[in-house]
Amino acid sequence: MTELEYNECVNLYADNVYRFIVKNIRHSEDARDIVQTAFEKMWRTRETVETEKAKSFLFTVAYNQMIDHLRKTKRVSLQDSFTTDTRSLHQPAHRAKQTLHEAISRLNEMQRSLVMLKDYEGYTYEEIGKITGLNESQVKVYLHRARLALKNYLVSPENVL
Repeated sequence: MTELEYNECVNLYADNVYRFIVKNIRHSEDARDIVQTAFEKMWRTRETVETEKAKSFLFTVAYNQMIDHLRKTKRVSLQDSFTTDTRSLHQPAHRAKQTLHEAISRLNEMQRSLVMLKDYEGYTYEEIGKITGLNESQVKVYLHRARLALKNYLVSPENVL
């Protein structure tokens, strides 16, 4: 990979990788650090990274960095005391978005990652398997279970708009 190809990868994929990580860990500064580390690793190994596989490489490295980060911070649980509940019957779109966010946050880290990779980023089952280290069947099963959990939460009477 040349320097020009690397710069093109930064332009093409930085936002996607950041969005994927921040949706999973819900902390923008940590997400930026993880994305920066992923691009740093790609820069250091640019001679061996094929340009066609750069996106997969970045998501794989970022995913692994995210898992490491989550394991390190799992014992520490911070309370965000500055958020307020802004639910209103006059804002159904905001309520739907908030309910979906709550539903996704209730998933475990593996399920949340799979949903984000498949439904937000559009990866195939095979690509998700390579990124997460699972085989294609496991990806399908875990994703199915995640979607069932989302469905059960979203159709519960207190969450229906």
